[in-house]
Amino acid sequence: MPEQLIPPPVDRPVVGSYPTYEGAQRAVDFLSDSGFPVEHTAIIGSDLRMVETVLGRLTRGRAALAGAGSGAWFGLLVGLLLSLFVPGSHNTLALLLSGLLYGAVFGAVFGFTGHALTGGRHDFASRSQIVAARYDVVADAKVAEDAKNLLIKLGWRQS
Repeated sequence: MPEQLIPPPVDRPVVGSYPTYEGAQRAVDFLSDSGFPVEHTAIIGSDLRMVETVLGRLTRGRAALAGAGSGAWFGLLVGLLLSLFVPGSHNTLALLLSGLLYGAVFGAVFGFTGHALTGGRHDFASRSQIVAARYDVVADAKVAEDAKNLLIKLGWRQS
């Protein structure tokens, strides 16, 4: 019978709170370096929000160029995989180059067409990420006080 995964307790005491994920990560790393059983801890982000950073204007030409780049990489991968089954280095080079070329062409066509079909509703390139307002390091109730004391005793500053 397969072992069932037991979800971690949600109601664990906070042993440290940090404005950045890196700060919370460093605190857990500090606990680990001090020999603390970090398998009883977790980092929880609170007050989540989605941030979309606009990178620039997206034209049909740029969409085609981005598609060509992606397609070229995919075509190169396909050419490489096919070359494993073809004897001779001359055939390998031909497969790699044709995969690169065909991938770039098809990628450009798909990139151009895909952007054209949006009808101008999303004419910009962007990157999305989820960020939290704060990151809490929590621990199981049986070890939470030890974790908090260790962070304080060893001078780990909490924000």
